[in-house]
Amino acid sequence: VQLQASGGGLVQAGGSLRLSCAASGRTFSNYVMGWFRQAPGKEREFVAAIRWSGGTTSYADSVKGRFTISKDMAKNTVYLQMNSLKPEDTAVYYCAAAPRLIYSDFHQGLRYDYWGQGTLVTVSS
Repeated sequence: VQLQASGGGLVQAGGSLRLSCAASGRTFSNYVMGWFRQAPGKEREFVAAIRWSGGTTSYADSVKGRFTISKDMAKNTVYLQMNSLKPEDTAVYYCAAAPRLIYSDFHQGLRYDYWGQGTLVTVSS
C-alpha cells in the first residue's frame, strides 16, 4: 500500500490550499482515509477523515467549517480542501488509511495502518 500526499506549500493567512492523497496497492472500499498534522514541537493531531464507502466524514473542532475532506473513487484519491487558513494550521500534513474503523475511532491515529510521507503547509501571518 502506498499513500502519496501532495499539495502543500506557503500561503498567506486567509488563503486556501488543496491537499491530495493518492492511494494505491489495494482496494480501499472498507477503509477510512484520514488526514493528520504535526506542527513543530507538537504531537500529531487528527484533522479529518472520510469513509471510502458511503462518505461519512469527521473533523477536528479546530478545522470545522474551514476544511473539507472529499474523495474521488475513480482516481483513488482523497482531498483536503483548506480555506481560511491560519498561522496555527502550519504543520506537516499526513494522509493515512485504516481498515474497518468505526466512526468513534476516526480520530485515533494509532488505528491507522498506512501512512503517507507528509506534505508541509506553511501559513504566514
